[in-house]
Amino acid sequence: MNAFISGTGMYVPEKVIPNTYFEKVGSSDEWIFNTLGIKERRVVRDEVTSDLAAKAGRNAIEDAGLQVEDIDLIIVATSTPDKQAPSSACYVQDKLKAYGAAAFDLSAVCSGAMFAVSVGCQFVENGTYQNVLVIGADTFSQIIDWSRRDSVFFGDGAGAMVISATEEDKGFIDFNLFSDGRGANHFTIENKEPDNPDSQCYFYMDGKEIYNGATDLVPKSIEALLAKNNFSIDQIDLMVPHQPSIGILKSIAKQVGLPFEKVMTNMDKYANTSGGTIPIALHEAIEQGRIENAKYILFAAVGAGMTWGTALYKVK
Repeated sequence: MNAFISGTGMYVPEKVIPNTYFEKVGSSDEWIFNTLGIKERRVVRDEVTSDLAAKAGRNAIEDAGLQVEDIDLIIVATSTPDKQAPSSACYVQDKLKAYGAAAFDLSAVCSGAMFAVSVGCQFVENGTYQNVLVIGADTFSQIIDWSRRDSVFFGDGAGAMVISATEEDKGFIDFNLFSDGRGANHFTIENKEPDNPDSQCYFYMDGKEIYNGATDLVPKSIEALLAKNNFSIDQIDLMVPHQPSIGILKSIAKQVGLPFEKVMTNMDKYANTSGGTIPIALHEAIEQGRIENAKYILFAAVGAGMTWGTALYKVK
């Protein structure tokens, strides 16, 4: 069986924080937009990660023309779960009332959706399941120190895909996934201090190392994936990447020879939603008609761990 995307969905909170908010921490709208490509981001008020994930998941199931009873497995890619236990996926299952589905979380931060899709595809391709709901969801607003300048990078959101079985010649062709624990400290979320119940869990990021890693590792992964499958970059109609910054994406596109107009971006509206970026970007690309005449799509991501990877997809 082949594994294809039968439906997509997304959900972002209503609250908008514009770039002007960050003037009080020494940043500016001009710098944030020109450097990162961000104009605004969404943040939760009284929602948790599973709330966002369930709403995106329900939209994807409806888009696929399925019922919740048709879902065999739910995978939630998140680094900001509701709780350490149980998994956010179990909360999503309950909120969707998809009680016939197994459910678990996967953690690869900004690469999470890519890794989760690769897992879901294997279950579909080997005939174990017919329909797998993959959701990338994060609420990074809950681990941001809003007094720091690096608070500009992230927003909250969730995107979802239903991966279904088909005998047609379409769907995911191949994945190219990597991890390197030597870069573990480039991006971390520390635990609370055991002797201080009021301590906060904030993210720490070495921006220079993340930039250097992304602009070096992702192009190599793209080139290796294309070579392995006897593809050229000219055959790619659209790249749907994780949304780290406009500068990183322009560098990646230039290195692999992909015209930037073939790169899907939406970080201007949502900033970096971590695990949610790729499925949100794919959903919006479909809504904008950018997939309608496409034959081959390239997915790409890089995240903490370090983790990174690419995927090749045949639309039709």
